[in-house]
Amino acid sequence: MTAVASAAFPGFGELLGTYWNIIYEFLFELYVFYAMFSAGLTRRKLFAVRVAVGLAAMIVAGFGAIALYHLIGGTIWGRVFIYFSLFVLSVVHFRLCFGESIWVTLFCCDMAYAAQNLVYKLFLTLWCLLLGAGFRPHEWQYKLIYYAFFAAAAAAVYFIIARRMRRYTARRSHNARTIVISLVILAVTVILCSAEDVLFGQLAVGQENVFGSPVIYGLRQAGNLFSVACCVIVLAYLTGVLEKSDLKSELQYVNYNIAQMKQQYEISRDTIEQINVKCHDMRHRVRAVIESGGRAEGMEKELDEAIRIYDANIRTGNRTLDVILTEKSLLCEKRGITLSCMADGERLAFMREDDLYCLFGNIIDNAAEAVAAIGNEEKRVINLTCGARGEMTVIEEENYYEGELTFEDGLPQTTKSDRIYHGYGVRSIRLIARRYGGDAVIRADGGIFRISVLLPSAGGM
Repeated sequence: MTAVASAAFPGFGELLGTYWNIIYEFLFELYVFYAMFSAGLTRRKLFAVRVAVGLAAMIVAGFGAIALYHLIGGTIWGRVFIYFSLFVLSVVHFRLCFGESIWVTLFCCDMAYAAQNLVYKLFLTLWCLLLGAGFRPHEWQYKLIYYAFFAAAAAAVYFIIARRMRRYTARRSHNARTIVISLVILAVTVILCSAEDVLFGQLAVGQENVFGSPVIYGLRQAGNLFSVACCVIVLAYLTGVLEKSDLKSELQYVNYNIAQMKQQYEISRDTIEQINVKCHDMRHRVRAVIESGGRAEGMEKELDEAIRIYDANIRTGNRTLDVILTEKSLLCEKRGITLSCMADGERLAFMREDDLYCLFGNIIDNAAEAVAAIGNEEKRVINLTCGARGEMTVIEEENYYEGELTFEDGLPQTTKSDRIYHGYGVRSIRLIARRYGGDAVIRADGGIFRISVLLPSAGGM
């Protein structure tokens, strides 16, 4: 009985060897991708301790998993149960380390598991090709090829998927339906992979993944490629849906920004009208004083302010644009910025008031913020023009800037620390330009920032 039991259940050395080759490699790969897809998430207190304790618990659980592997790992559902259990435990560990919602947790873990399975199946496809070609490696050759392939594949996943996903993950907004669907696809894939590994393991001749029949070999490779396709579908599906959701959220925010600009324009219009009334009244008061032969006692300062305000009142032939530029001119003067403007506002008569305010408001506000940070007062200048160029109406703005600017998709990236909710100004500029059938081109070189907004003269409408 003892001999039989000893033969049925492995000793510690065999247990450790199997654990290292199967369970450890699986957990190692999984946690590498966890690290990739968790970047930017909110960490809980004592994060390092939580990670260390959790890893120790996973190692202990791994010994239990390998014991089960020897008992039921030769069956399809036994193997599914083992890997599913390890995945669930790792999700619990992930949840204890990061202070995120359950859906953000499942999203990251789902992406990591799909990436791990994708890399494993890609390697298995390559390995079967080598074995099918007659390659019979030593153990060290297998390890060398395996780790080299995994490093290259993991780097590819990082640069192609994980790094791009950071900004979307940081928004903490994930669709539950999308995640559930992807988990179901992944679960089906894992079940089929387990069935494939078990059944083809029984058909192997002498060595795993070496088959005496080309038909069996072809079926094995077809199964590997099917698993690869399923994992790619999961990753692409999650990535695509998340990007679409992000674009939708961004569009909603830009539209909200435009709506806020419209309200601001209405306030500014009333303010400028009040200024004009004040200037008009002041002119009549001065005239009355002069005609009566009296002296305007105490009116010098008030008169000077009124003249300055009236001088700032810009007239372009477009009432809405006049309000915008007058308001911005006064604000720039208050901040020690010179706003130089030459604009033919009549060419913009086709634009809605809110779009016009948002377009010029963002152009000038962004420029003012840039030049206000310049130490040299002579460079605190904003040059703005609007006129005809062929059949197009062209709005151009130039200003000095300091520091380094990086561009993505033709747009400068915000230098503010809160990258999630800033940087919508330039997006609004391009969105409005494209709404009227035009486009916005932004360049920065030699310390000069330039925006060119090209619009069809009829507004493309």
